[in-house]
Amino acid sequence: MPIHIARPLVNRILGQALCAPEQEICGLIGARDGTPQTVYPVANVAAERDRLFAMDPQQQIDAMRRMRENDETLFAIYHSHPHAPAVPSALDLAQAAYPEVLYLIVSLNTKGVLEMQGYRLRGRHMEPVELAMITD
Repeated sequence: MPIHIARPLVNRILGQALCAPEQEICGLIGARDGTPQTVYPVANVAAERDRLFAMDPQQQIDAMRRMRENDETLFAIYHSHPHAPAVPSALDLAQAAYPEVLYLIVSLNTKGVLEMQGYRLRGRHMEPVELAMITD
């Protein structure tokens, strides 16, 4: 069964990736009643942002607080791969710690088309999930 995400949320993530095409972007998505509602961009503070991401701890805490204030729960963690496919790296897998959330990866490594793939953590593996964009 596909996971539905509204086009405006997808566009916000893709826009964030396009604004920083040479570095990995990252953030969180909050949901209400299981439906994704809000994108919370978080600054990438990794030393090598062109190939790694590390969320700014204070911004991550602030995003989680805003989710609670909006009666949302953590739905997804997203980041981009500027120069690689939208496939989890070994480091992405090693850092994944939330089996209940969706992991979204945006790739800018395509010619003229942005690619976004979803994954779920299953044990020590990431399994792809089908995404469906809602355009209402």
